[in-house]
Amino acid sequence: MDDTVNLPNAASARVAEPGWLALDAPAEWAAFSEPYADNEKSLQRSHFVVEGMHCAACSVAVEQALKSVKGVQEAEVSAASGRASVVWSDKAAKPSDMARAVVTAGYRLLPATDNSLIVQRKKARRLALWRWLVAGFCMMQVMMYAWPAYVSGPGEMSADMASLLRWASWVLTLPVMFFSSGPFFSSAISALKQRRIGMDLPVALGIVITFVVSSAVTFDPTGWWGHEVYFDSLTMFVFFLLTGRWLEAGLRDRTAGSLEALMRRLPESTERKNANGIFRRVGVRQLQLGDIIRVLPGEAFPADGRLLRGDTLANESLLTGESRPLAKQMGDTVIAGSYNLSKSVEVLVQQLGKATRYGQIVALMERVATDKPRLAILADRIARPFLILVLIAATGAAAYWWHTDPSRALMAAVAVLIVTCPCALSLATPAAMLATAGALARKGVLVRRLQAIETLAQIDTVVFDKTGTLTHDRMAVADIITRKGLKSEFALGLASALASHSLHPASRALVAAYSGPAKALLDDVQESPGQGITARSGQRQLRLGSAAFCSVEAVSGALQVHLADNDGWLATFNLEEEVREDASEAIGALKREGIAVQMLSGDRQKSAQRIGDRLGLDLLRADATPQDKLAHMQGLQAGGRKVAMVGDGLNDGPVLACANVSVAMGQAVPLAQAQSDFVVLGGQLRVIPELVIHARRTLRVVRQNLAWAALYNAICIPLAVAGILPAWLAGLGMAASSILVVLNAARLTRNGKEA
Repeated sequence: MDDTVNLPNAASARVAEPGWLALDAPAEWAAFSEPYADNEKSLQRSHFVVEGMHCAACSVAVEQALKSVKGVQEAEVSAASGRASVVWSDKAAKPSDMARAVVTAGYRLLPATDNSLIVQRKKARRLALWRWLVAGFCMMQVMMYAWPAYVSGPGEMSADMASLLRWASWVLTLPVMFFSSGPFFSSAISALKQRRIGMDLPVALGIVITFVVSSAVTFDPTGWWGHEVYFDSLTMFVFFLLTGRWLEAGLRDRTAGSLEALMRRLPESTERKNANGIFRRVGVRQLQLGDIIRVLPGEAFPADGRLLRGDTLANESLLTGESRPLAKQMGDTVIAGSYNLSKSVEVLVQQLGKATRYGQIVALMERVATDKPRLAILADRIARPFLILVLIAATGAAAYWWHTDPSRALMAAVAVLIVTCPCALSLATPAAMLATAGALARKGVLVRRLQAIETLAQIDTVVFDKTGTLTHDRMAVADIITRKGLKSEFALGLASALASHSLHPASRALVAAYSGPAKALLDDVQESPGQGITARSGQRQLRLGSAAFCSVEAVSGALQVHLADNDGWLATFNLEEEVREDASEAIGALKREGIAVQMLSGDRQKSAQRIGDRLGLDLLRADATPQDKLAHMQGLQAGGRKVAMVGDGLNDGPVLACANVSVAMGQAVPLAQAQSDFVVLGGQLRVIPELVIHARRTLRVVRQNLAWAALYNAICIPLAVAGILPAWLAGLGMAASSILVVLNAARLTRNGKEA
C-alpha cells in the first residue's frame, strides 16, 4: 500500500520518505524509544534527528509543532545538535503524527537510529554546495558587470550600455534568487504559514526587497525608485550567507557531531552462525540472545558477550577513557561498542540493544544532546521578540530616510533585516556546551545535564566519599608484625597459602600481597565463616583469622588478620583499604586550581585519618551517617560554598542530590540508575580536576561568545539604521558572527588547549 494515502497535502506526503507509517509499529519504534516512567507504561521517550534547523527560532518552531500533536507530553529540541527528545503516549499518538507535524512546519524528522541519516546528510551537503557554487559564480559575473558603473565618470558610459549591463546583471541574478536563495524563502514561507517569525524571514524580506527594487530600476530607470541597481549587493550577501551556513554546518559536525559519532559506533551488520555452522551476514537488529557471531578485526562488537573462540585486543576507550588496548582471551567478556583490533573471534551474545552498557551510555548521550542550559533557554526566549524588534527597526529606518532618499531608505531597511539576525546569540551557549560534552565523552565522562557544566565551573569545594571512590573496594596489606626470628616473607607465604582457600576480602588481600615461591602444601583445610581458616602443614597446625580465633590480643580500631600455630602467635597483618593510584595526583591538581578538598566517610576515625593524612586532605569527617553527610553538605552551602560531591552513587544518594554538582564513579553504579550530573565511566580520579578545568574553559568561551554577539549587534545595528552599512557587508557580518561563535566553541574539542 502507498504510504501517502489519506495524507492531506503534498508536504505531508513527504512524511512517508523514511517509512514513518511502518515505524508506527511498536516493534519498530522501540529501536529509538524507551519507556519514560515505570508508573506510566504508556509513555515513551523517543529520540529524533531534525533536518533543516540552523537557529534558536527553528528549534522553537519544531518544539511547538511537536507539542501540537495530541498525546505528546514534552518536547525538547536543540538547534545546536539537531536532535529532538519527545515524551509521548503510545495510546494517543504515533511517530508518523509527529513527523507530519514537523514536515508541515517546514522541517524533516528522522529516527535517531535511522541508517539513512548519513546518506541524507551527504545529499543535503551536496545540494548546499551547489547552491553556494551557483551563487559564487553569478556574484563574480554580476560584479564584473557592475564595475564599469562604479569607475566610469559622468558621460563616459552611454545609456544603452548602462541598460545592457543592468539587464545582464538581472539575468545572472535569477539563478541566485530561484535556486541559491531557496532555503531562505522556503523557511520564511513555512514560518508565515505557521503564523510565526523565523530568523530567515528578515533575510528573505531583504533579498526580495533588493531584487524587486533593482528589477524595477532595470525595467524603468526613470521611476521614483531611482536609477541604482543592487544586484551586486544581492548576489554578494546571498553568497556570504550561504558561505556562513556551509562553514557553520561543518563546525557543528565537529562540535555537537562529536557526541553523535560516539552514539553511532555499532556496526549495521555482523556475521551470525546458523544451524549448519555457516556464518552469514545479518543486520544487528536481527540478533537474539544466545546467538554466536564472528567479529572481524577492525569491526565493533555489536553486543555484550563472551569469547567462545580466539583471542584478540579490544579498544574499550568509550567505557574507560583509556585508549590502551585490552587483551581478551577465551572466556573473557566483550562489550558492545568496543573495537576488535587484532584477530577474528567468535562471541556468544549475552546482552543486546539498550540492555548493554553501551546502550545505557547512548541513552545518556541522547538525553544531553537535547538538553538546554539556562543561558541557552534565555537566548531562545529572546530570539522571537528580538526578531519583531528587527522588523520594527527596519521599518523605522526606511521611514526615516524615505523623504530624503527612497533608494537609501530601502537599502537601510535591507541592511537592518540582514545584519541583526540573532543566530550568533542563540548559538553562543549550546555550541560551547555540546563541544565540551563531546570532548568529555571521549575521555570517558558522560554529561547528564548541560547546565551542570556552568555550575561546575563555579565550584570552590570538592567533597569525596572514601570507600569505592578515593579507595578501591578491596584491601591491601599495610605492614606485617612477626614473632622474633620469623621473616615477614615466610609468614606472608604461610598466610597466603591458607587465604587462597577463602574468598573473604581480607584473604584476597593476603593472596595478592604475596609474590614469593610456591605456597606451602596444606592438608585438612577448613574455613569457619566469619572467624578464620585452619589447616595442617606437616605436624604443624596453623590458624589464620581474627584475634579471638587465633587466641591473640586484638588492637582496637585496627583491621588485622592474625596467624598462629601450635606454639601460639606467629604474625599479625595490618590491612587497610587500597588507595586509588591516581587519588593523590587528582587531589593535588584540584588544590592547584584553588579548590578545597574534603572527605566524608562512614568508616572509623583511625582508618579514615590514615587515608586523609596520606592524601593531604583539607578536612575529613569520619563515623558519618548518611544524615551526618547531608548535614555537613548543607552547612558548607549555608556558608556560601559551591560544592561538588564525588561518590560511587550506591549509598550517597541524599548528599549527591544536595550538592551543587554531583559526580558518580561509573564502575560502581548502574548507569540507568545514576542520578548524578556527571558519570566517570572508568572510575579514574585524575579525570575530576580535568573536568573542572574543562568546565571553566567552557564558561570562558560562552562569555566570549555572548560578548562578541552583543558587541557585533551594538556596532552594526546603528550603522545599518544610519544607512552607512551596505547590504553585502551586512550579509558578510551576519555570516561571520555565526562562524566566529561556532569556531570559538570548536576550540573546546581540542584536548589540552587553553581557551
